[in-house]
Amino acid sequence: MSLETGTDPQPSRLPVFDENTCADDMEKMVKNAQRASNFLKAISHEGRLMILCHLASGEKSVTELEDLLSARQAAVSQQLTRLRLEGLVTPRREGKAIYYSLTDERPRQIIEVVYDLFCRSNDD
Repeated sequence: MSLETGTDPQPSRLPVFDENTCADDMEKMVKNAQRASNFLKAISHEGRLMILCHLASGEKSVTELEDLLSARQAAVSQQLTRLRLEGLVTPRREGKAIYYSLTDERPRQIIEVVYDLFCRSNDD
């Protein structure tokens, strides 16, 4: 809230929940909170976050991801499995190679926010 004007500089996009909120709205809120929590848990692992960062620039093969992450195939596959189960990445097979891409824009949007908060103009 701005001290000079007494108004919010940017209105919140979040809904207001109070004693007048109906049970259906609360049930939707709980389901959405569970979905958001699962999403955040899936991306909270350093290896999975790095995979999503690399996939934000486009489709990659498992071999490419192994090289980019300097990680063993088993470790990369384990993290890709978790991301796939959460619906964040989609596999595509071409011969013996498996390629992964982001399923939708949610991971890319989160990666952009994380990048802005922790990487952009960070001197560390």
